[in-house]
Amino acid sequence: MAGTTNVSGAVEASSYTTVFGSLANYTKGGVELINDDPRHYAFSNVYEVANMSKPWEQVAVGKNMEYVLEVVRAEGTSGWRSASHDQFAVCMDGEVEVEFYSISNKVDAAVEGSVALEGEPDGVRMGRVVLGFGHQGLLPAGAAYRMTAANASVVLLQTIAGADTKFRWSEICQTA
Repeated sequence: MAGTTNVSGAVEASSYTTVFGSLANYTKGGVELINDDPRHYAFSNVYEVANMSKPWEQVAVGKNMEYVLEVVRAEGTSGWRSASHDQFAVCMDGEVEVEFYSISNKVDAAVEGSVALEGEPDGVRMGRVVLGFGHQGLLPAGAAYRMTAANASVVLLQTIAGADTKFRWSEICQTA
């Protein structure tokens, strides 16, 4: 816990102000380096990445082995997608509705990342969730899902990198 030490040696909590960003109001962050090269670090702002992206593009902003955090600019209605693994979606700005169907034509377990499905799902409607700012939803393995956002919104996906994952490190990372 950050803070200051008072005369009796007890640590007093510092006062912090939390600032939430949005597509309409964000500040590009940065990293403060100590005797190092900024090219050794990846730093991007999810709102800036969404602002530069086309609707429904999946742009990686973080990577740990095969796992990625993807920023998605949610605007309008996406196509139907599915994955052989669970994914998690966090609404970072706006509101996004996610529809779910169980499907018989599951994505091959060897395929990583989400994949676009042709046409309408062939299964049974499972329901829907509406994600508002800060809400998280599970995109279950083997289910079909599509997202709808009436206004430009931002979704952060935790997933596995796949064929549709866009790696644009040179465009989104601090380099100097």
